[in-house]
Amino acid sequence: MSKPATLGELRASGWESRSVKDEIRRNAVTRITVGEPLFPSVLGYEETVFPQLENALLAGHDVIFLGERGQAKTRMIRALVNLLDEWMPIVEGSEINDDPYNPVSAHARSLLEDEGEATPISWIHRSQRYGEKLATPDTSIADLIGEVDPIKVAEGRYLSDELTLHYGLVPRTNRGVFAINELPDLAERIQVGLLNVLEERDVQIRGYKVSLPLDVLLVASANPEDYTNRGRLITPLKDRFGSQVRTHYPLDVETEVAIIRQEALPFEAEGLNVSVPDFMTDVIATISQLARDNAHISQRSGVSVRLSVSNYETLVANAARRTLRSGESDVVPRVCDMEALPASTAGKVEIDTLEDGREGQILDHLIRSAILEVFRERVTPQPLIGVVSGIEDLESIETGEDIVPADYVELLEATPALKAPVQELVGSDAGAAQVASAVEFVLEGLHLSKRLNKDALGARAQYRSR
Repeated sequence: MSKPATLGELRASGWESRSVKDEIRRNAVTRITVGEPLFPSVLGYEETVFPQLENALLAGHDVIFLGERGQAKTRMIRALVNLLDEWMPIVEGSEINDDPYNPVSAHARSLLEDEGEATPISWIHRSQRYGEKLATPDTSIADLIGEVDPIKVAEGRYLSDELTLHYGLVPRTNRGVFAINELPDLAERIQVGLLNVLEERDVQIRGYKVSLPLDVLLVASANPEDYTNRGRLITPLKDRFGSQVRTHYPLDVETEVAIIRQEALPFEAEGLNVSVPDFMTDVIATISQLARDNAHISQRSGVSVRLSVSNYETLVANAARRTLRSGESDVVPRVCDMEALPASTAGKVEIDTLEDGREGQILDHLIRSAILEVFRERVTPQPLIGVVSGIEDLESIETGEDIVPADYVELLEATPALKAPVQELVGSDAGAAQVASAVEFVLEGLHLSKRLNKDALGARAQYRSR
């Protein structure tokens, strides 16, 4: 259906003007009633964060999210736009999305006075009703609220004319959602400028006798330490946020794995078939889980879920590189590919240590601990006794990037006891590349369990009985 093009047609259509918070509340109620999630792309918050956030939206509160990096704060904030109506009418030509029924800018008031019911109406999509600013020390009041436009003054307008104003980000997001990331990084004098926005719902620009009664849902994010301990947020501004929502990292490996599978970029290359065994994905997720409890890693900076995603992508990339060199076509990550993980891990964790060179040891310990933990969870211990006994009859077993999957299949045939744990990991119909991954994992697990010796040089390793 064609949308009303004038104010008169808009009135005749029965359209009603609602505040942005009422609009979000109404659409949130509809979704909650039918059981539709408000934030379908955010995982792990169903029982913790979402109930708090739903309460805040139903109450019509401005919200501040507290959490370390990589906790989906910005994603949730941006997803709030989906709770707005798809289309919204504004006075045509308005810079601040003037409500046709209640215009606030000089341009819109003048147009309605001249045109009356024939005032032209434009429609904007909800994606245009979102504004965002990363708080930086150089952010100014002009950026957020507005400033005199010297070009308009040069064109002949008087300084006292409201039309000489250049509106900032907040007025331009009138009747929408405005977000400020890392709020405590705003200078205190700029924070003061937000007080009226949050409480009186208006802005004042320079010395002008102009007050713009804005309709904005203001949402912010902050690091808990900056917000609560360092005194970087003025108390009156804290007091004006209706709700404070605390986010967190995934509480279990299963959630971390689900996020990895959702967020990791798929590896696609002609002639290659990529398959990542579940136990290898579990190891990647467990590395991040263990890092969040590690005494040598700064927990103030946090260990983002981006670490898991990057490690997963690096693991697959290294497996693909190894496969290309060997002339194979099936890409299946193995333990030997984990030698590549420090490159994607080191930049995402901050290690607290006074000793030089300890970073590599700490990261290596994390990876080995994750392998051992997943090995104990996924492999039944009883058949492993036969595996160790079978390996005693062999001089040694070599693994590494240059060992092709067919060699692991031969090892499996030479060590029948190894079949049970391998099939437990990848099933009885697994291909050679899957078998190779499972064999390396079992051997490494036995070594970390102190049941096999291992001599390693780079990505090449040799296992033998103790």
